[in-house]
Amino acid sequence: MPGLDTNVLVRYLVKDDQAQAEQARVVIEQALAAEKKITVCLLTILETEWVLRSCYSLSKRSVIATFRMLLEVQDLNIEREETLERALYLYENHSADFAECLMVAHYATLGCSPMLTFDRKAAQLPGADFVDYQP
Repeated sequence: MPGLDTNVLVRYLVKDDQAQAEQARVVIEQALAAEKKITVCLLTILETEWVLRSCYSLSKRSVIATFRMLLEVQDLNIEREETLERALYLYENHSADFAECLMVAHYATLGCSPMLTFDRKAAQLPGADFVDYQP
């Protein structure tokens, strides 16, 4: 079962480099033709969100739609799919960054709560608490 690096997933999604996009498509289709599921780990998801937002200026709505589309792909194995689903829900409904939403969701699946943070936006997420400090 092959796993995708961020650069392969991004090329496949945005098709900004025709040669690499085509190669990404070919290797993904070859794996699927051989009946091998393709895995995308949460670190790849995290990096992909950053690349889509910061390098390609995709809106929050577009990033969420892209990840929801990936969740629908039957032959794609997303690590801890329920964690990504929860993170997307938090991201869509709160002002915290995607990374914090993913961390809160991941900690919850690990049985850890709350996530302690100095980030005031992240602290507004259910499952997070602000660490108040006095310098």
